[in-house]
Amino acid sequence: MRHWFQFPIIEGKASRQAHCDLPDGTYERECGKEGFFGPASHMYHKHPPTGWINWEGPLRPRAIDTTRLEQPGVTPWDASLLLYNDNLKLRVWNSLQNMDHLVRNGDGDEVLFVHQGSGHLYCDYGHLTFRDGDYIVIPRATSWRIEVDNPVSLLLIEASNSGYQMAERGLVGQHAIFDPAILEYARIDELFLAQQSSDQHWHVLLKARNHMNTITYPYNPLDAQGWKGDLTVFKLNWRDIRPLMSHRYHLPPSAHSTFVANGFVICTFVPRPIESDPNALKVPFYHNNDDYDEVLFYHRGNFFSRDNIEAGMITHHPCGFSHGPHPKALATSQQNPKKETDEVAVMIDARFPLEIAELPNGVENKDYVYSWRHEKC
Repeated sequence: MRHWFQFPIIEGKASRQAHCDLPDGTYERECGKEGFFGPASHMYHKHPPTGWINWEGPLRPRAIDTTRLEQPGVTPWDASLLLYNDNLKLRVWNSLQNMDHLVRNGDGDEVLFVHQGSGHLYCDYGHLTFRDGDYIVIPRATSWRIEVDNPVSLLLIEASNSGYQMAERGLVGQHAIFDPAILEYARIDELFLAQQSSDQHWHVLLKARNHMNTITYPYNPLDAQGWKGDLTVFKLNWRDIRPLMSHRYHLPPSAHSTFVANGFVICTFVPRPIESDPNALKVPFYHNNDDYDEVLFYHRGNFFSRDNIEAGMITHHPCGFSHGPHPKALATSQQNPKKETDEVAVMIDARFPLEIAELPNGVENKDYVYSWRHEKC
């Protein structure tokens, strides 16, 4: 057994309760280990921790506008790779048409987050309808395809060489955040059985060990007549998530964990009341997440801690630097705080550093690193 050293200390002017009752004229910054789960200290600074005026070097916060990506091809494996490491691959794929083939990921479980559109997913386990805001969890080596009712934009999150599990609920119990009974799974229904009647040749595009393989069948291999067990394709919509809240304390992102995989977690930020205690912070606190890279995909709403961020954008904050609310958002939260948020965003916290793929010109906002500039520092 091993444990972190723990000896709470207070030096100089400091609050005895994190994220509340800040000493006058100070800015709080949390320095934490293990992504908000480990030991932490809270600094109280005279100036904003993000008050830099110049930044040199490749390690910097980034903002990517996925709506500017061009996507040739008709398969999810044509999706643009954006961020990646040995545990995780992040892509975005847009589709205007039905898939006439199947795909199979041999490298890990996949989560599809439906940013836009609606349609039908057919897979080994059956048929599942989907709409915007759905997470669809697909186990490794499952064959699947989609039919499109409305143009679809998907965020693809691969758990390389691992699978997705539920986050630990702890004291709040197994029915908090979302009841597992709300999950919907693929069914062998009339639509699934009807699509088996095709006698054409079907191709399965298998991605495995980062190579492509094409497997051809003289029939539709989605021909299951039944199945039993507890491994399947299922979906969860953000509208069915009931977030943990505290009216007196701003909860860390880890409180909103939705899925856990080896080396990363997926969190979901959904609309909620904003803290009503007059001395509690109303926006995410400045912090150093010194063990995790943070990625946010912005789905919809007004992103209350960010300026000039629109739906369909991704931000990447690598570990090792201070970040937090943008200046205008912080000022608004102090002077004219809202009663509730209306944002929906997918957050990925990666335990090991993420690499950024080569991006076409115009997709990344190169000036994002300076979006925290203050008029006075």
